[in-house]
Amino acid sequence: MRAIVFDQTLKFCTDTALRSPGSDEVIVDILQAGICETDLQLCKGYMGFCGTLGHEFVGIARLGRFAGQRVVGEINCACHACEMCQRQLSNHCPNRTVIGIVAHDGAFADSVIVPDRNLHAVPDHVSDAEAVFVEPLAAACRIAEQITLTGGEVVTVLGDGRLGNLCAQVLRHQGCQVCVVGKHDFKLRILQRLDIPTIKLEDLQPRRDSDIVIDCTGSPTGLAHALQLVRPCGTIVLKTTVAADQTLHMAPFVIDEITLLGSRCGPFADAIELLSQGAISVAPLLTATYPLEAATHAFEHAVRKDALKVLFDVR
Repeated sequence: MRAIVFDQTLKFCTDTALRSPGSDEVIVDILQAGICETDLQLCKGYMGFCGTLGHEFVGIARLGRFAGQRVVGEINCACHACEMCQRQLSNHCPNRTVIGIVAHDGAFADSVIVPDRNLHAVPDHVSDAEAVFVEPLAAACRIAEQITLTGGEVVTVLGDGRLGNLCAQVLRHQGCQVCVVGKHDFKLRILQRLDIPTIKLEDLQPRRDSDIVIDCTGSPTGLAHALQLVRPCGTIVLKTTVAADQTLHMAPFVIDEITLLGSRCGPFADAIELLSQGAISVAPLLTATYPLEAATHAFEHAVRKDALKVLFDVR
């Protein structure tokens, strides 16, 4: 089958073998899949990944509960037998594979293998392009699972890219007072059209008045900027994963009793419901669509400053 494979270099292959699915797994034939920041970091050496990339996807399940239906899939493939799984923390299963990220071939291919229990049906009125956003939107929804929000919290989102935009929309939907800090005028204009206040990074002044700061920069400098904005006893949420080493003076976390919270994958059901309701707007984030054969051009486009979400159309 066709696939986009990373093995020290990125390449398009026409003869990639699809392994036989296990008894609890389903072959999903991909319709569309999206490039995200993690894919770009994997190509820089993050996690030492080798194999077929891609974890944001919508496709048709061949068998299982949703046979013949459009589905999206949670990316953590857990053992469901260990202590973490028994504690309902399967996203942190020490035995897990992660689709397109850790020891599990991904969705930049004609087909991907996914545990049946990881699949979620896509409502008919949610388009393929919208469905591709379920995985990153779920990651944005994860914040509200980790932090009790009462409404009115002052939130600063660092980063005007794909994930920053989605986090801002979700937290605004939760009743927070959200402002996004970014570098790119056209990305900030998208947020402004969604009635989300913005500020250019070059105009940012240390305010120390944010209850919550979300780092979606994809940059090693994001955490340092977050420390300039979060109030004492506030929370910094890290959404950024970077391949580069990071160094930071840690004393401010102790002195100001700042909570540093890692945040990763989130609830697919919540994300699907938000898209189904039309509560989150993803159409402005769509930049370009490429066939799998144009893998190199697609990845080159995805790293451009004028790009947001680049998709592969696999049909």
